[in-house]
Amino acid sequence: MTADPRLPEGYEISTDPARTDAATVHRWLSTDAYWALGRARETQDKAIAGSLNFGVYDTVTGAQVAYARVVTDRATFAWLCDVYVDPAVRGKGLGTALVTAVRDEVRGYGVRRVLLATHDAHEVYAPIGFRPLERPDQWMALIFEQA
Repeated sequence: MTADPRLPEGYEISTDPARTDAATVHRWLSTDAYWALGRARETQDKAIAGSLNFGVYDTVTGAQVAYARVVTDRATFAWLCDVYVDPAVRGKGLGTALVTAVRDEVRGYGVRRVLLATHDAHEVYAPIGFRPLERPDQWMALIFEQA
């Protein structure tokens, strides 16, 4: 059985693309996320437009306090990426609740697997059911160098 943490009181999760604060998400990722440092705003906006976006919002102020996006065909495969929680609200369980919401949403599509890459947040993902690849030797990547 995997964990099913609840979102703390005072916060809500939405996949409404109109609620995504693209400027805030870009600032977070391009200045504070090791995997996206220096990412251009245009690139981030394209990523948002082509993805299923999840936001955590303060129910009083409406401010976005966390973000995650999923690249998926909504049938067979999903890739969870750009998971970020504002440092001002970390430690409240928002990241775990956010990833749980992602898990539950994509499970409903019938996808077979959800992949993610993380350098330092295994403790967030493992209780929700993520585990290392059973056969990493079967996976490959095509990586284009940035100009």
